[in-house]
Amino acid sequence: MAVSRAKKTQQVEKLTNDLKNVSNLVVTTYTKMTVAQDYELRKALRGAGAKYHVVKNTLAEKAAKGTKVEGALKDLSGVTSIAYTTGDPVAMAKALTKYAKDTPEFTFKVGVVEGRVINIKEIEALASMPSKEELMSKLLFLINAPAQRLATVMNQVGRNLAVVVDQGVQGKKFKEA
Repeated sequence: MAVSRAKKTQQVEKLTNDLKNVSNLVVTTYTKMTVAQDYELRKALRGAGAKYHVVKNTLAEKAAKGTKVEGALKDLSGVTSIAYTTGDPVAMAKALTKYAKDTPEFTFKVGVVEGRVINIKEIEALASMPSKEELMSKLLFLINAPAQRLATVMNQVGRNLAVVVDQGVQGKKFKEA
């Protein structure tokens, strides 16, 4: 069934609006995926805060004109789908990489992270990185550690003094006045 020109224009406009704010995108391809497999992929990507669309190559190229992801959506061939997010690219890459390992029919073509085009190896490297939240917690731990150690040392002085006085009292080292 042929898609009318008006329908194609509407699809391009919708995709263009989505891609305007996107700086993280992965272009993928698949062969012989079942509906159940597609559902599982979409569910995993929703959990990572990403969106997933199967797109026509020419429509994707038109929709990407003037956006940060334009370089990745040029000269596409074959069956194409895109996953994109405005949030954490690591979470999306982890979800896609895990799915690709479980489903050999699903492979990567190219990706874009913060407006920079990356290849398949870099997508896999991105997936092995800790998430943004993990990095923030590690950074906060490193910032907090010296202050925590200082507080511990300062508390030790008072505790040690109390222990010495208590030992003196128990050993009757003090004279009564």
